[in-house]
Amino acid sequence: MISVQFLLTAFVVVLAPGTGVLYTIALGLGQGRRAAIWAALGCTAGIVPHLAAATLGLAAVLHTSAVLFQAVKIAGVLYLLYLAWQMLRSDGALSLSAERRAQDGGIKIAKRGALINILNPKLSVFFLALLPPFLSGAPDAATQEMVLLGGIFMAMTFAVFVLYGLFAAQARRMILGSDTVIKWLNQSFAALFGALAARLAMERA
Repeated sequence: MISVQFLLTAFVVVLAPGTGVLYTIALGLGQGRRAAIWAALGCTAGIVPHLAAATLGLAAVLHTSAVLFQAVKIAGVLYLLYLAWQMLRSDGALSLSAERRAQDGGIKIAKRGALINILNPKLSVFFLALLPPFLSGAPDAATQEMVLLGGIFMAMTFAVFVLYGLFAAQARRMILGSDTVIKWLNQSFAALFGALAARLAMERA
């Protein structure tokens, strides 16, 4: 069940840059290590509803219900566009500046990170596709095995995201020494959030 193949597959999926990684790096650059860790924690927590949905079979309902899928997707798209706007505003919650800004509360940072994943309807379908092939095949143990594999995936997510965030926090001094670089980074992060919103908008159930 917990095979090398599963661990490698999960690691590759977690390592691939996505919205959660982007958010964690932005917090690491903008507010430092503590904020990055809270961001990683929030993004990881946002996986829980999707793992529960896949385990309970609700992901199949989401996959087959066009109305429900579209509703969650639209909310996710709007939220990503909101994050893009927060990067562009000089006083935005995610905008970068040469001076270290006052840190947001850890819970607030984590909530934003959790919403990124909660409002992505493809995650439930993803878990429904990713985990079952690695189950032992014993019906009585399916739920426990799904939870175990999902827990391992979440632990890997948190660890990798923390590393991304700590690297960003460490690189802050080297990167944010120029107003031109700061402006370019804010615009680039905003464009990436916008691109991810566009990609999510084109997803189909």
